[in-house]
Amino acid sequence: QVQLVESGGGLVQVGGSLRLSCAASGRTFTSYAMGWFRQAPGKEREFVATINWSGGSTRYADSVKGRFTISRDNTKNMVYLQMNSLKSEDTAVYYCAAGPTYYVTNPANFASWGQGTQVTVSS
Repeated sequence: QVQLVESGGGLVQVGGSLRLSCAASGRTFTSYAMGWFRQAPGKEREFVATINWSGGSTRYADSVKGRFTISRDNTKNMVYLQMNSLKSEDTAVYYCAAGPTYYVTNPANFASWGQGTQVTVSS
């Protein structure tokens, strides 16, 4: 399995931007599709975005499409989530995850998870 550590969360105002980073350990990083998920208090963990092993294919939740961008740098074993035009409903703990395919966006498809990073969007 791959070990994952997220960073970059914080407090931002509505309309602001944040970039989350996820550092992966291990020499098999390119074997994995990567994803970002989030969980708000009292809610289930939900899909945000996924990216395939090469970075050439991505999927987004409808709620973030056009505002968030997922990317990866395989030379650095890093995955990023650029979040723009943030809304109060984006407030959640954001998790990075590794799995076999980017196309299946169910969290159960992803076996390796980071510890999460808090994003709070205030009005």
